[in-house]
Amino acid sequence: MTLARKDQIRALLKSIETGDPGPVAVVNEEKYIQHNPQTHEGSEGLAALFQRLSKTSPRVNIVRAFEDGDFVFAHTEYDFASRKIGFEVFRFEDGRALEHWDNIQERQGPNQAGRSMVDGPTEAADHELTESNRAFVRSFVEAVLVDGQLDRLTDYVDEDAYAEHNPRLADGVSALRFALEASDNGRRRIDYQRVHRVLAEGNFVLCVSEGDFGGIHSAFYDLFRVAEGKLVEHWDTTEKITPRSEWKNDNGKF
Repeated sequence: MTLARKDQIRALLKSIETGDPGPVAVVNEEKYIQHNPQTHEGSEGLAALFQRLSKTSPRVNIVRAFEDGDFVFAHTEYDFASRKIGFEVFRFEDGRALEHWDNIQERQGPNQAGRSMVDGPTEAADHELTESNRAFVRSFVEAVLVDGQLDRLTDYVDEDAYAEHNPRLADGVSALRFALEASDNGRRRIDYQRVHRVLAEGNFVLCVSEGDFGGIHSAFYDLFRVAEGKLVEHWDTTEKITPRSEWKNDNGKF
């Protein structure tokens, strides 16, 4: 029996820890396109990455994994000498993974609400609402996070049930508004500028965006859980984008 794509990716990521070479076969190494700017292109880059990570006695936990057409997106926690939280995105073609993006930051927290960066529900529901949830999250990110229409926060966020996993924030709309209003010398501290991709399975939606965080060019990966037409839970990672002069491939972060 053929494994579901998200289970193949679970096995691939877990093999970083176990050293099992079998799951790597899901990757089409001849066509592999790597979007991590700090990793070399192609099969040599992938092999070198796995070899380097294996020397750190890594621990890998795939907390959540979802499928969206040709894409699989996973929410992961790693311990590679230091503890990190990441999102991994793979694109499939002809049954194999041939393109990869990620966004990783140091694990922090728990936050003011006592939540970690990864706890909470893990299984998708409401699959019939995938497309409406995708459109809803895109609308929220573009209107509120990119355009700064903070007066529309309550149009999207459940005031009574919003659970926040960002290590710097507390639950609720007021804490989110406070964070989004923060500025440095008249410039938004959290400055979303462009949405690149919105992936969804049921009530879980991942939005991939670009902007600045504290004046640093950054990638934002935001995972939302939607319930009854409102955002009720949020996880994220923010990663500095390596300067172009230091890239090890030419594919770009996005």
